[in-house]
Amino acid sequence: MSKFSFEGLTPDSILDAVESIGIYAESGLLALNSYENRVYQFKAEDGNRYVVKFYRPERWSKAQILEEHSFAFELAAAEVPVVAPIIHNGESLFEHNGSLFTLFPSVGGRIFEVDNLDQLDVLGRLIGRMHQVAKASEFKERPLIGCDEYLDTAKIQLKNSNLVPASLGTAFYTILDMVVTETKAQYKNVETIRLHGDCHAGNILWSGDALMFVDLDDSRQGPAIQDLWMMLSGDRNNQLLQLDTLVTAYEEFCDFDHAQLKLIEPLRAMRMVHYMGWLAKRWDDPAFPRNFSWFADDKYWEQQILALKEQYSALQEPPLKLLP
Repeated sequence: MSKFSFEGLTPDSILDAVESIGIYAESGLLALNSYENRVYQFKAEDGNRYVVKFYRPERWSKAQILEEHSFAFELAAAEVPVVAPIIHNGESLFEHNGSLFTLFPSVGGRIFEVDNLDQLDVLGRLIGRMHQVAKASEFKERPLIGCDEYLDTAKIQLKNSNLVPASLGTAFYTILDMVVTETKAQYKNVETIRLHGDCHAGNILWSGDALMFVDLDDSRQGPAIQDLWMMLSGDRNNQLLQLDTLVTAYEEFCDFDHAQLKLIEPLRAMRMVHYMGWLAKRWDDPAFPRNFSWFADDKYWEQQILALKEQYSALQEPPLKLLP
């Protein structure tokens, strides 16, 4: 596990970094909700509000970060609403005392309502527009959503962490292995495009009357359905209605391969396992035990055993299909 933490990123060092590119803060720094990176909002002397993001070292290479930025600029040029990095003196990625950081405009707005079909209709069209741009080329530097990282590596991270209680280890790893095996059997021969990668309600914002994407930090190559399925919630009937709303609107701008519907449950399983592995991998960062203390409790692992059993059952069910 990585021994890195952000404790050395002090308010003074943050302000020094921002000032190194000619931006001077007028207000204090407001820490925003981010654990993988460190993100702060402030008002500058030029009257504008900014968000500065400091990237976790060794997570992405400079080339991978710049490819994310390039995708954002490409979307913005195509008039797909997205919060893109600010370009200063021809650059969007900066370095100060070994820390890589990027500046964004601070965009206010209201949250997206995942249970609102009218809003899902708008989102479906927006994702369709994004994917139409995304299909124009492929990522060369950003990774692929695949079983090696999301399942196998995550399992290794969990085992190395020793966070799974010994009393629950057999039950947990038995059902985990069953889910991993079944997921691998179903997640095959997947056609991929450039994705937002982490398209959930927290990364979508109403700004005025426009819906826009924020935070492309998890952009990867993957199946188009990855940017749609996380909007599904509730029972099967609710999910069918939500899926039909999303895909119908999506197809106004971009063709959708309906065969990818069978990937929803494998992708859900991959996200579950990857999330546990991510927490285990980052446990040496003091922010994680402080904010995810439940991850070390026996009760959490008991719940995960049940959740994995439910997901294994879901993998046996027929895939969702669009309404006739």
